[in-house]
Amino acid sequence: MAAFDPWDPAFVDDPYPAYAELRDRGRVTYYEPTDQWLVPRHADVSALLRDRRLGRTYQHRFTHEDFGRTAPPPEHEPFHTLNDHGMLDLEPPDHTRIRRLVSKAFTPRTVEQLKPYVSRLAGELVDGLVARGGGDLLTEVAEPLPVAVIAEMLGIPESDRAPLRPWSADICGMYELSPSEDTAARAVRASNEFSSYLRELIAARRKEPGDDLISGMIAAHDEDDDRLTEQELISTAVLLLNAGHEATVNATVNGWWALFRNPGQLAALRADHSLIPSAVEELMRYDTPLQLFERWVLDEIEIDGTVIPRGAEIAMLFGSANHDPAVFASPERLDLTRADNPHISFSAGIHYCIGAPLARIELAASMRALLERAPTLTLAADPVRKPNFVIRGLEGLSVAL
Repeated sequence: MAAFDPWDPAFVDDPYPAYAELRDRGRVTYYEPTDQWLVPRHADVSALLRDRRLGRTYQHRFTHEDFGRTAPPPEHEPFHTLNDHGMLDLEPPDHTRIRRLVSKAFTPRTVEQLKPYVSRLAGELVDGLVARGGGDLLTEVAEPLPVAVIAEMLGIPESDRAPLRPWSADICGMYELSPSEDTAARAVRASNEFSSYLRELIAARRKEPGDDLISGMIAAHDEDDDRLTEQELISTAVLLLNAGHEATVNATVNGWWALFRNPGQLAALRADHSLIPSAVEELMRYDTPLQLFERWVLDEIEIDGTVIPRGAEIAMLFGSANHDPAVFASPERLDLTRADNPHISFSAGIHYCIGAPLARIELAASMRALLERAPTLTLAADPVRKPNFVIRGLEGLSVAL
């Protein structure tokens, strides 16, 4: 297990050899430093994501004491109030009700209507990069695009958007393994500030509804007249913003860093833009932006003869599953023409990413704009990998023309 070390910069830089060792070792391995059961193979991860004996939370069935766990410190409460009322960390029946209501406002038609706006904004951002002769692809294209799109969807005024990315980054720090007290303090502060801002915005939309997602979620109800509570509205808005910020931003820069390291594939993409849809899927697989996803064991399960008791925690290794040779031919090879590509970068089951269609539109739009408007784009300097393991990204990606 020496190779698997989420705090080792060498492992964070390239975890895929360690994943291969884990897959060879077996279907499940106990990892003492985090008290988790690691699941590295695609078939198991895919099945467990759909297994109702596991849950993102256990509090719909057990108290902390009943489950053999310790309640979070009281000073972390603002983060947990925000996090625990979002779809990602709820189980049925609350998850079912909230996802159904959010889906009424977050429809495929709503997302499809955003395509022209996303394409136009991507083009404008790339034009700016070209005019400057290059720069940081992360801060000048990858980051502002999804931030602007989800903020536009939610109806957040442009003048209010500057703190959104820092708030998101501070909150998402809590999703890493064993976050520090300093990380927790930043997450609590961001949770308070983000929640306070959204509470005011929701109050304004209640008085004057607009043609935006927050207004739509306020109005959404079903045949039983169920509606989202104010806390559920706030938590859902933050979840959508955080997912848009972190996953799409990191998928963009991870993807282009992979393309620069595979010049033959980049040349093929430049020669044939019809490869963009399959390229988006392959790049999401090749260097997965979310490497690990956790589940609590609500009822005892068995994996390959190993009994995992109720109260344990399972860590499903998305990055490893996406490189499983049992599913992907030559998984370490970047192949933008890969036709059979059942990657699980957007998860699966009831927690499948509700924003996946939008993420695909954004990734394709920025890729197309860069291919068309910056055809000579080159890497100006090797990037520095962020020290995070769970949410995988770069500190920046310096490019030139």
